[in-house]
Amino acid sequence: MKSIDCRGLACPAPVLKTKDAIEKEGLKEFTIIVDNEAAGQNVSRFFESQGFNVSVDQAGSDFKITGKKKDGMECQTISETHAQERQKIMVMVTTDRIGHGDDELGSKLMAGFLKTLREMGDDLWRLVFLNNGVKLAVEGSNVLSPLNDLKEQGIPILVCGTCLTHFNLLDKLQVGEITNMLDIVTAMQVADKVINI
Repeated sequence: MKSIDCRGLACPAPVLKTKDAIEKEGLKEFTIIVDNEAAGQNVSRFFESQGFNVSVDQAGSDFKITGKKKDGMECQTISETHAQERQKIMVMVTTDRIGHGDDELGSKLMAGFLKTLREMGDDLWRLVFLNNGVKLAVEGSNVLSPLNDLKEQGIPILVCGTCLTHFNLLDKLQVGEITNMLDIVTAMQVADKVINI
């Protein structure tokens, strides 16, 4: 069984190597080795999205993610999986406050914005947190309640794994699922509109 060593590679390289092994090499069973939990979760999720059974073995700081294609399963692209008739609006949040000047006011504005997002109704398709924005989805955030409400309404909340790792917040994530740049760029292609905050 083929093993692909992705240790030391920055996001989204491990997922891209997994994608290439499936699409270009046609591998039905192989192992990806990464050296951080965020990459491990991203690769596992990508395997699952492509119809693979996944097993993860951890040895120290290394994660060995093995994918084995399920019988009769065909790969699906994001556009096939999420094709719907409604408008798809993706909101990317790259900061934990809105605007510059008074940080306290900026935090209040962000809380108000996230509480009001539900007014977009079915058009809200994805909520993505990057850079300092990931701090809104972790333990101690004052906006966990509205984010959980959105999640319960079926809005996927994606949180950048590289960003969480950078801020040492990976184990503090409270709402949403860890994502990577490949997922984000692909979602941007599928979205009818991307709103950046």
